[in-house]
Amino acid sequence: MSPILSHSLLNNTFIANADATLFWEDQKILILSDLHLGKSGHFRKEGIAIPQNVLQQDLFRLSHQIQIYNPKKIIIVGDLFHSKSNKEHNLFVRWLKNYEHIDIHLVLGNHDILQNQFYTENQITTHKIYLEIGTFIFTHDMYEVTLNPDKYYFSGHIHPSIAIKGVGRQFVKLPCFYFTKQYAVLPAFGKFTGTYNIVPKKNETVLAIVKNQIIKIQ
Repeated sequence: MSPILSHSLLNNTFIANADATLFWEDQKILILSDLHLGKSGHFRKEGIAIPQNVLQQDLFRLSHQIQIYNPKKIIIVGDLFHSKSNKEHNLFVRWLKNYEHIDIHLVLGNHDILQNQFYTENQITTHKIYLEIGTFIFTHDMYEVTLNPDKYYFSGHIHPSIAIKGVGRQFVKLPCFYFTKQYAVLPAFGKFTGTYNIVPKKNETVLAIVKNQIIKIQ
């Protein structure tokens, strides 16, 4: 097993990382989805005890990915944030100042409900519904777009996982990258998220995340 696996799409190389990022090697673009920043703070405001270091851990992981790949651009395919502004967003803004040299794009997800002024002030370029770069389209929810057979799509939203049979009748759910003929679904980057179990078809590719490693299931 390895912490990375390469996957080829339309003569382009994408590197899937066990930290739930996808690096588009040809364009030097780091792609990720569903960080849900501020979710733990939102739950604490509602009186639910959630550890305060969840956000710090996610931002540390993202910093590590930036150090590894040195991307020119970052594309987040939705749900950068989880809810209305809270104290955790201030921490993200301070973190963001370390990376003002990187062009950051956000395809707005259903949880990205902050005012446009926030994104403008923090130099985050937002896109409604989708962002198109050449043959590739980046969108949050596949059901919000009409698939063009000449394009390949990257999305998030469902936090995909796959069930692997263990000992006896036990199953373990592993977050995964899910590649079909025309679209890919990225795992949620944020650790404080649920997952949705997929059932891949023949000739579809699943790269599952097992601890700090990534394995090809099919």
